Amino acid sequence: MKLYIETLGCPKNFNDSEGISGIWEKAGMCLTDDPVDADAILVNTCGFINDAKTESIEKIFDMARIKEEAAVDPEITDKILIVSGCLSQRYGEELYEEMPEVDIFLGVNDYERLPQMVKGLAKGTRAKAFSCEPEAFGEFSARKLSDNPYSATLRIAEGCNNRCAYCVIPQIRGKLRSRPMENILEEAKTLAANGCKELMLIAQDVTEYGRDLYGELRLPKLLRELCKVDGIEWIRLMYCYEDKITDELIEVMASEDKICNYIDIPLQHISDGVLKRMNRRSTTASIKDTIARLRAAMPDIHIRTTMIVGFPGETEEEFDELLDFIEEIGFERLGVFAYSREEGTMAGDMEDQIEEDVKAQRVDAVMRRQLDISREINEEKVGNTMVVLVDGMDEEGAYLGRTQYDAPEIDNTVIFGSGKELEPGEMVKVYINDAFDYDLVGNMEE
Repeated sequence: MKLYIETLGCPKNFNDSEGISGIWEKAGMCLTDDPVDADAILVNTCGFINDAKTESIEKIFDMARIKEEAAVDPEITDKILIVSGCLSQRYGEELYEEMPEVDIFLGVNDYERLPQMVKGLAKGTRAKAFSCEPEAFGEFSARKLSDNPYSATLRIAEGCNNRCAYCVIPQIRGKLRSRPMENILEEAKTLAANGCKELMLIAQDVTEYGRDLYGELRLPKLLRELCKVDGIEWIRLMYCYEDKITDELIEVMASEDKICNYIDIPLQHISDGVLKRMNRRSTTASIKDTIARLRAAMPDIHIRTTMIVGFPGETEEEFDELLDFIEEIGFERLGVFAYSREEGTMAGDMEDQIEEDVKAQRVDAVMRRQLDISREINEEKVGNTMVVLVDGMDEEGAYLGRTQYDAPEIDNTVIFGSGKELEPGEMVKVYINDAFDYDLVGNMEE
């Protein structure tokens, strides 16, 4: 039986899909990259914000049409349509009633059950499974990497103990469950043995790692051990909360060559008033202090952040404070979201909700400000030679790659020429001779 997987959402969802692929193959079945050719189609959904929910629903209906077209062909066995992921975990019971075209709904803690559920599904029947949050982090018994094994996510924890007013993730993923360090290191060694050079540490809150298992923050110690794994060249930190970026963590980042001078810190805002309403632990002062400490220890560090505009009660003055802060700090990488009102959250019940057109105007204002900053930072790289990890080629035959300052599918790209053929996963030196808003251009040094 062949399975096709369509994955939506963040890198954590793609990590889940790799686990699903491994479980499927371990059960003696195979995968396909063509939904028409598949016996079963799985849509791994995102349910974090309204836009993501809409995209997930549309994709489910797209796959349902493929299923329906197959059903009218007598030579094709009936396809099984499966929906999993955050949207399924959050709204599964409701969707089960409203989407009869879906055969199986699966929650985020139930992936191990998938092969058995598919094999046991009698013609004309349906199934669902939405397990409650487990006591420990649910380990996949197997994992099949994507087409780019040289770059892989490494999930170090599941769930979240932060109760941000706008966020539904704790309701979907549950409380923090850290993986034992020895388990993480074993997976890192396996990834390296299979050709992985870049590890991206992921969790809902990477900096909270270890508190539940060990009674203390263990990210710095974990990083020291990961740096000892042969074959790993870059270790990248994603989803770090500002209030837990300790001096010890900064010292480890600065002293270990394998750790990229890059950190992803979703700050969300800078105004103390907005941060308090968001139920964030950060303050204006603590955020500026943390950025100063990071840049003092690593002058070339590239900080990625995301901001939320249009949060309930955000005044023009608070928004202007955010714009001024973005200009003052000059973030190397920045994204922005319009606040999405979610049922079941504290913010969803707040008064003073902002009009959608105002949110859109504020998103546009932030990105226009960031565009100039990004271009200036890129222009400063012209004339420098940088180490680039090769990702592939474009349609015109130019190579595409990334520096240590760029996460895949999220950040900037280096477009460069080479006098010899290169393979994805190679690391080469590229002389930068031009810069655009979000891309660099250069030539490989021989």
